[in-house]
Amino acid sequence: MIQLDKTENQEFLEKSIHYLESSGFEEIKADIEGYETPKSYVRKGSGSKITPDIVAIKNGRKYYFDISLKSEKPRLLKSKWLFLDTMSRMNSHHFRIITTKGHYKFTDNMLEDINLTNKTPIKI
Repeated sequence: MIQLDKTENQEFLEKSIHYLESSGFEEIKADIEGYETPKSYVRKGSGSKITPDIVAIKNGRKYYFDISLKSEKPRLLKSKWLFLDTMSRMNSHHFRIITTKGHYKFTDNMLEDINLTNKTPIKI
């Protein structure tokens, strides 16, 4: 999710973290109180920051998670997903998307628009 949506959806972010913890993920980093903040990447042209919503490790592999909720700025979300997907593939990591009821169609349409149809969102 983009920075504008993070303050409104703190509760879903916490719910996602609890789901990941129960699924066996460790060393969870998230941009909420009580967790270490994940590393941010700065876009050269615009100077904007891209930060994964959640970064976790399972079985020695690093996973980047981004939360998909309906957004006012879908273009920013698409570019963030493309960047995280590319970066994760370059470093042999994994990139997953987490979504919830009422946001499935939005998420599927976004993935189709940017040709990431091989990604299956985690539905919580």
